[in-house]
Amino acid sequence: MDTQRLIAFIVFSFSLLLLWEAWQDYNRPKTDPVAAQSAPAAQTGTAASGDLPTPGAGLRGAVPQAATLAQGARARVRTDVLEAVIDANGGDLRSLILTAYRDNVDESRPFQLFEEKTGRNYLAQSGFIGDKLPNHKTVWQLEPGDYVLKPGQDRVEVRLKAVADGVEVTKTYVFRRGSYVIEVLHAVRNGGDQPVEGYPYYQFLRHGQAPEGESAFIYTFTGPAVYTEAGKFQKVSFEDIAKGKQQHVREARDGWIAMVQHHFVAAWLPPDPNADFKREFRTESLGNGEYRASLITPAVQVAPGEEKTVAMRLYAGPQELEKLKALAPGLEYVVDYGWLHILAYPLFLLLNWLNGLVGNWGVAIILLTVLIKLVFYPLSAASYKSMAQMRKLAPRLQALKERYGDDRQKLHEAMMKIYQEERINPLGGCLPILVQIPVFIALYWVLLGAVELRQAPFALWITDLSARDPYYILPLVMAATMFIQMKLSPTPPDPVQAKVMMIMPIVFSVFFFFFPAGLVLYWLVNNILSILQQWRINHVIERAGHGAKAAK
Repeated sequence: MDTQRLIAFIVFSFSLLLLWEAWQDYNRPKTDPVAAQSAPAAQTGTAASGDLPTPGAGLRGAVPQAATLAQGARARVRTDVLEAVIDANGGDLRSLILTAYRDNVDESRPFQLFEEKTGRNYLAQSGFIGDKLPNHKTVWQLEPGDYVLKPGQDRVEVRLKAVADGVEVTKTYVFRRGSYVIEVLHAVRNGGDQPVEGYPYYQFLRHGQAPEGESAFIYTFTGPAVYTEAGKFQKVSFEDIAKGKQQHVREARDGWIAMVQHHFVAAWLPPDPNADFKREFRTESLGNGEYRASLITPAVQVAPGEEKTVAMRLYAGPQELEKLKALAPGLEYVVDYGWLHILAYPLFLLLNWLNGLVGNWGVAIILLTVLIKLVFYPLSAASYKSMAQMRKLAPRLQALKERYGDDRQKLHEAMMKIYQEERINPLGGCLPILVQIPVFIALYWVLLGAVELRQAPFALWITDLSARDPYYILPLVMAATMFIQMKLSPTPPDPVQAKVMMIMPIVFSVFFFFFPAGLVLYWLVNNILSILQQWRINHVIERAGHGAKAAK
């Protein structure tokens, strides 16, 4: 296998693996745990143990439509890390702005996770399934105004109240300093003369579109996700929900439900991550391009004169790996490291450690590239040695081709004889590079998925390593390095093939025009180190001559 074909094969393999990863996430046949678990309950009309409602009961009639979200009294909350808006209509969390992060499109604005916008609604809702208890269509009593976390304070609370037939329900949102975890408490006080019962539920209402400003050339998952100890982490695509392939998610005694997008996540989490109680997860299409992901917990029964409180945590913030791991089992899986998670996670830890040393993610990427290059130096050296030997033999191989013409059998025999004389393995440059491809793919997903690199500056014009180079300088320089690599490789005997290989750096670099600058920086540094290594080995091989001396 000549060097040009080898390089083409590597480029093709790398591209194919990326495409396969995207296709796998988008079209992978997903198990439908809901059909297997909730169908029996639907047939009998009751939940398995009587402590969860019949699937769909009490919620479907209370679903708000895209154009009918009523507005009422509002509380505006501001802490040191977020700004939120709570509306009395439904007691919904209608807006959530993460002030430490900038918008994908307009960096002069802070990033908004939840928003109330026609066609792009995304909000958090909660309530009870039960005739006498409030839900997300109830008009709550709320003292409007600004709720600001003042210096010296650790928390700020917003209380809403709903009263009906002597039953008073108080919903309390608790925001804490430096935290993206919001506590949601429902206190039910029964002042009537009859017991009341309701199933607490917590849900996300979201449009089915990807976040604004996301590159169409890089696939990242957007949609609901569920984790249980038995089923592990499962993504549920909006497309499957719309087609009816996903309507409910199984009952479990652990786990959580989330709405995932690139770099950020919102998740309903039980206060005790290890709490053992039956819960049900549902994903449904509401029409108008909107979807719902819900968590339903066992019924709360409150006798006359009694008061009970139920609690849930809402995490809505960045996908910071270590913080997610501390919040709930399996929550770290929302950080998408692709199918090579076993390699990607250690690479991220190393990259994060390097950033802690140098204080610059761009420099950390360069150092990580150097370290990876050093680890694979023996393999790379074997590959470049084979290339250098093939490059030196190119004139002799071209002469053989002219001599034997279309007689491929004799040409092959003559070429093998030369390889044996020179102690050259024509495939020697292939395997060492193929071994490195999984590491390259894993690092690709690390640089793509790590929120820590989002809007992280490097130097000069590179102010965001997670976004494309605004002036395309890095991709152009990378194309130049690929061109130099081609020059250091054996020249194909076929003129047409030679022209194709010269154009390949330009074609391949076009893809990098739309890749995050951090990814391009990695490939650029890797190419420069490869050029230096290949040039050195070429120089040694050319001075050594032919035969055994060159083979050593």
